[in-house]
Amino acid sequence: MRPFSLEGKLAGLLSAALAAGIALSAALAAWWHSPLLGALAAALLLIPVALLAARMVTAPLAALLRVLATSVASFRDGDFSISLADRRRDELGALVRAHNELGRVLRDERQHLFQRELLLDTVVQNSPTALLLIDAHDHIVYTNLAARALLNGGRRMNGLNFNDVVAECPPTLGAALAARHDGLFSVMLEREEETFHLSQREVHLHGQVHRLLQIRRLTRELARQEVQTWKKVIRVISHELNNSLAPISSLAHSGRTLAQRGDSERLATVFDTIEERTRHLDGFIRGYAEFAKLPTPRPEVVAWDDFLAQLARHYPFRLSRPPPDVAARFDRAQLEQVLINLLKNAHESGGPADAVELGASLRGNEWRIEVSDRGEGMSDTVLANALLPFYSTKRSGTGLGLALAREIVEAHGGRIALANREGGGLSVTLTFPQG
Repeated sequence: MRPFSLEGKLAGLLSAALAAGIALSAALAAWWHSPLLGALAAALLLIPVALLAARMVTAPLAALLRVLATSVASFRDGDFSISLADRRRDELGALVRAHNELGRVLRDERQHLFQRELLLDTVVQNSPTALLLIDAHDHIVYTNLAARALLNGGRRMNGLNFNDVVAECPPTLGAALAARHDGLFSVMLEREEETFHLSQREVHLHGQVHRLLQIRRLTRELARQEVQTWKKVIRVISHELNNSLAPISSLAHSGRTLAQRGDSERLATVFDTIEERTRHLDGFIRGYAEFAKLPTPRPEVVAWDDFLAQLARHYPFRLSRPPPDVAARFDRAQLEQVLINLLKNAHESGGPADAVELGASLRGNEWRIEVSDRGEGMSDTVLANALLPFYSTKRSGTGLGLALAREIVEAHGGRIALANREGGGLSVTLTFPQG
């Protein structure tokens, strides 16, 4: 037990009071020759003294507790500047030191939070993406500089009704904002067409649902991507034309020489080769034309048994599940083109031909068609780019097969997904509404 601890001080005080009481009681008992009178008299004399001593001992403790209560109330109100004098060497002194250390830590944390909040606000305010935070009552809670410039002429919008702001926007922009779904849209701003991407998300703030709108300007990025795409198209077409025109030119010169010599047998071979290269070039150009001029789907009722049997005449496959009993509605010619291309890729994947599988099923209100093989599969890079136009890993590929399949499936309101199979191979899944 430490002498300066609360326990030590209390033990010393009680010991002194007990010794004084015994001594005074003994003295008074000897004086009056009566132990009982001596004890009663000693008690009457010592009780006021004990109360005064208790008051003197507990007064600093009560004062400290009042100061601590005031300090904690200040912490609750966000004021962490209060520090207490550290003069005691008992448990209360340790409490004071812990209190002061807590205040220092809270001050440092608040300063760090303030600096991070200031940095975040600076980044958000100067972001080229327009940001709006809207509460459940359609009142604007927060906007950055880009949002103010785009929607309100640079003026602040906090507290305004979002619907009133939308009503003052250009019609296309207002319709996109009011639609409450993600997407691209174009707006005429300062006599120039600007393209934006709108993204909307729900966020929870202070226990309430808010809506966060992000409006990103894509005009320059799209223009840059368009230029890159055209450059790639020109390179692909130029490469393919050179691969066909150079042999045709050489064969034409050889044919002229053979004709002058009267060598008709070898001349027939020259013409056959020219015809083959011309046919290849025609198919190449036609593929680009089909991709650029994809007609609108014309859905019709299609029976699965007949449809799958027709596909099997082009490329054989095994059914991974029995054909659905319910007829589907889709553009038969277009979807047949997609599946023929997928089956062709499956047969060229390097796996066994009898491992190529096709299955169709109805899940909820969506049709699901899956073509799978046991070939080499795709790397992560190829998977990420396989559906992009003009991307191909084949030396003679145009990069249009999967891109055209994607266009057709999306025109049906569906989507296409590629994934490597466990155990090797690739799985291509088409999903589109039952319609």
